Amino acid sequence: MLIVDTGFLVALYIRRDKLHSHALNFLQQNQQPLITAASVIVESCYFLDAKAKVALLNWVELGGIKVVDVPVTAYGEIAQSIKKYADHDIDFTDATLIWLANKYNQKQILTVDKNDFSAFRLKNNQWFHLIEWYQF
Repeated sequence: MLIVDTGFLVALYIRRDKLHSHALNFLQQNQQPLITAASVIVESCYFLDAKAKVALLNWVELGGIKVVDVPVTAYGEIAQSIKKYADHDIDFTDATLIWLANKYNQKQILTVDKNDFSAFRLKNNQWFHLIEWYQF
C-alpha cells in the first residue's frame, strides 16, 4: 500500500495546480492500493472548492483510496510524534500518517512534504520511502 498525504490529493483535485498532471499520471499508472488517514481527507478538503471536494469524497466512497479513522486510543502515540518532531512544526495530520505507517507497517508515501517526511522515523528507526511522483 502507498500512504497518501494531503499534497498529492490537492494536486490531484486542483486542475490548475502545477503538480496536477503529475498526480493524474501517477494515479493512472499506479497498481498499488492507496491508504490515508481521515485527517488527510479533512485537510485536503480545506484547500479544495466545493466541486473538487465532492469529487474527492465520491472517489473515496467508490474505493479509490482506503481511509482509516484514527481511534482516540492512538492519540498518545500521535502526541509523542508531535513532541518528538516539534522542531519541524509537525501538525496532527502528519503525525497521524506516522501512526498509520506504523500500524500498517507501510513505509512508502506520496507527499510533497519531502523535507519533513525525510526526517520522520517509524518503528525500529525505519525511514519513510518517498515515492517520486513528480519532477521539475
